[in-house]
Amino acid sequence: MRESPPSETLAAHVEKALARRTLAGGRFFAAECERLALMCHRMAERFARGGRLIASGLSPPARSDARHVAVEFVHPVIVGKRALPALALGAEGGDLARQLDLIARPQDMLIGFDAEGPQAIDTSRALSRGSERGCLTIAFAPLGAEWEFLPPTQDPYVRQELVETFYHVLWELVHVFFEQRGLLGRRDTRRVHDAGASSFLYPFLGEQERDLEPVLDSVRRSALMKADEVGALREQTLLENRESLLRAAAALRARFQKGGKLLALGNGGSATDAMDVVADLRAGGPSRTGRPAVDLTEDAAILTAIANDIGVEAIFQRQVIAYGEAGDALLALSTSGESHNVIAALAEARGRGLHTVAMVGYDGGRVAAEGLADEVVITRSEHIPRIQEAQASAYHTLVELVELVPPGGTAA
Repeated sequence: MRESPPSETLAAHVEKALARRTLAGGRFFAAECERLALMCHRMAERFARGGRLIASGLSPPARSDARHVAVEFVHPVIVGKRALPALALGAEGGDLARQLDLIARPQDMLIGFDAEGPQAIDTSRALSRGSERGCLTIAFAPLGAEWEFLPPTQDPYVRQELVETFYHVLWELVHVFFEQRGLLGRRDTRRVHDAGASSFLYPFLGEQERDLEPVLDSVRRSALMKADEVGALREQTLLENRESLLRAAAALRARFQKGGKLLALGNGGSATDAMDVVADLRAGGPSRTGRPAVDLTEDAAILTAIANDIGVEAIFQRQVIAYGEAGDALLALSTSGESHNVIAALAEARGRGLHTVAMVGYDGGRVAAEGLADEVVITRSEHIPRIQEAQASAYHTLVELVELVPPGGTAA
């Protein structure tokens, strides 16, 4: 039987990647939506009493998740929502249990993202220490946490994407409970809730706060709705942009083969996604070769020096000047496609002969409208958490495709 040409094989890989995510996502949130809603209530009670969320990630991919969940809680993107205290701890701080000994308080919540290897052992020990202190503990592997949510997949990329959707939904719904003041422990107020800026996301918030169960059920249904939403958005992102992903993979493979490297960048949650894709490329795996990649969001001293002396718009552009060479590539992640520092970096990269790939949300913004990147992958949504979740599927698939492109060949 004749083998399929590379373009057909790679196109089929994208469809299979989507199918794995659709199956695992449906199973995960159907199984866990009730416990997710209940845990949100428990966390809201702790936040209301002064508790903090402390996230840990010791491996490079887990570190990106710890940073991501922290920025979501501290810098909420829903207008009018308060910042909730969250910290991220990584391997750079030393022994994790020791870090928690110094910082954790009884009302805090600990969430550990490492799932295997020695980092998981250290995380389990730290979670146990926190539990003894009175902290609420959360994990995504069987590590002895009070709340464990186990994604039904062995694929590390799919697993991480489900976890990202989980903590985005967690962040959104904790805010809902935090505003249901009459339903929190040690609160007696019962009133009709004004949903305010959240009304378009949570229509049930206008109902009277009579008891906990109806709100828990509404939150459970909201979690399932959001999981369905990102499932549809992953389908749009991967299938509508399939040819762009294939071309980007071929271009990256060609540059890696000739000694080039990838520079990655983004702001906020997109910065942690840049951190993640760089970790994935560097790590390689049993069937993948480690690839040279540089995270332009990683060095706080460089970022703050440039921002302080020149301006935030130049924080990535100056690094492209320093590190970028003809034959390299640049991956820019942006939910809006409008960020000035992202656009400045793309322009600088093009001028220096780098191949540019942009993953953007909404309608693609200026990046798409003005053709500011060689390949533009558009996730058509205005909801930032869902955009980032679908973009994670896109860049994980891109990392896989890079290794499937025939050396010296083309993807399409």
